[in-house]
Amino acid sequence: MFYIREKNKEPKKIEYIIDEIIDQYLYADKTTRPWIIGFSGGKDSTVLLLLVWRALEKIKNQFGILRRPIHVVCNDTLVENPIIANYVDRQLEKIKETAVKNDLPIFVHKTIPKLEDSFWVNLIGRGYPVPNNSFRWCTERLKVKPTQRFITEKLNENGEAIILIGTRSDESATRARSIAKHHKRGNRLTNHPNLPHTYLYAPIKNLLLEEVWYIINTFKPPWDKDNSELFNIYTDASADDYECPTVVTDKSHRSCGQSRFGCWTCTVVKKDKSMSSLVNNGYPWLKPLLEFRDQLVEERNNPKYRLPYMRNGKEAHNGMGTYTPEYRATLLKRLLTIQKNIQEKFPNLKLISNQELVAIQVIWYRDFIFNFKVSEIYSSIFKKSIDMGVHEENIKKETQLLKSICKEDNMFQLIQDHLLLLKNKALLNRKRGLKDDLERRIYKELRLQKDSSKQ
Repeated sequence: MFYIREKNKEPKKIEYIIDEIIDQYLYADKTTRPWIIGFSGGKDSTVLLLLVWRALEKIKNQFGILRRPIHVVCNDTLVENPIIANYVDRQLEKIKETAVKNDLPIFVHKTIPKLEDSFWVNLIGRGYPVPNNSFRWCTERLKVKPTQRFITEKLNENGEAIILIGTRSDESATRARSIAKHHKRGNRLTNHPNLPHTYLYAPIKNLLLEEVWYIINTFKPPWDKDNSELFNIYTDASADDYECPTVVTDKSHRSCGQSRFGCWTCTVVKKDKSMSSLVNNGYPWLKPLLEFRDQLVEERNNPKYRLPYMRNGKEAHNGMGTYTPEYRATLLKRLLTIQKNIQEKFPNLKLISNQELVAIQVIWYRDFIFNFKVSEIYSSIFKKSIDMGVHEENIKKETQLLKSICKEDNMFQLIQDHLLLLKNKALLNRKRGLKDDLERRIYKELRLQKDSSKQ
C-alpha cells in the first residue's frame, strides 16, 4: 500500500512519481522547453511543487547541473480569499528565497488581470451583473487571460512550453473524463486545448485525496518548516457536510475537508461553504465579505437594479441589462465601507485598488454617469480625499473655466461631457468608439431638449 514505507525511503507510489518526473526532465524530453507550474497554494499544487522539487534535488545531486527552467506561476484575481492570499504571498516569497539559496532554476511569477479586466472595474464600472453559470464572464478575464499572456511570453522566448498541472482523476468524474480524453497512451504529454506549441503534464493525476493529505502531513516542504498552516486553513474552511476521509499521520491531526478556495466574491456557487466555515472557525472579520457576496447573489435579478439595455445599446432579454448607475454607486459605497472597517484591524488590506477606482470613474464618464463621483463617494466614507491623479484635478479647473464661459446650463453640460469622454478615452489609451460615444451624447441632449419642449 501507499502508506507503508521502508525506513529512510519514500513510499513506493511517491518514489514512482518522482522517478517519472526525473525521467521526463532528463531523458524523455531532450529539449530545454521550460516547465510552468500553476501554483495556487492549495493542497494539489503544493504537492505537485513539492514532488518536482524533490526530483530536481535528486538530479542536481547526481549530475550537478539542471538545464531546464521551472517557472512557478501564481494567478492573483485580485479578489482572492484574504486568508489564502496572505498565505500564498508568504509561500511565494519563501519559495523564491529557498530556490536562490539552493541554486535551483525555479523562478516565481505572479500574474494579475489587466486593469480593464478586473472584477470591480467590470461589476461597478461597466455594470455587468455578477457572474452565474449562464453568464460567467469572470473566469476568462481574471484567470485565463493573465496566465495565457505569461505562457505566450515564454513561448515567444522558447517556442514551446510544458505546463505541469495538479489535476487528479480522483477529484471528480468530470476531471477523470477530461484526463482520459486528452491522454495519449505511452505519452505523458498532451496538447493544450487552446494554446499551440504548449503541452500539459499531470504527474500526480493518479494520487488519491488521502494520499495528497498524507504527503501534506508527512513531507516537509523545502521552502517551509512544514505544511501545518495549509492543513489548518483547510480544516477551518471545511463545512460539516463537506469533509473528506483523510488519513492522518498524527493523532493530533483533525479531520480536514476538501473545500475549494477561490474568489471571495464568487457568485457562481450557491453558497460559499469555505468562507462560512472560516467565519465560524476563528475569522469573524470575514463575515462582512460573506454578507456582501450573499447580497450580490440576492440582488442580481432584481429589475429595479437593472437597466433595460445592454452595454452595446441593444434591448436586454426580459429587460434585464447592466446595473443602473445608482446601484453601481451603492455597491461602491458598500465595498469601501467594508474596506474601511476591516482596515481598522488590518491597515494594509485593500479590497479595491486606487487604480481600479480611477478606472471606474473613467467608465462612468464614458457611460454618461455624471451624477456620481468616485472621489466624492470615497471621501464620504474615509473622510479624506483620494488621489485620482492630475486627471481629476484638471477636470476641476476646466469645469470652473467652462462655467464662466457658458451662459446656458445645458450647453455647459454638453461641452463638459464631451471633454470628459475625450479625456477618459485618452486615459485608457483606447480611442476606439470615441466617435460613437460623442454622437450618442449629442443625441441624448437632443432627446432631452425635445422632451422638455413637449412639457
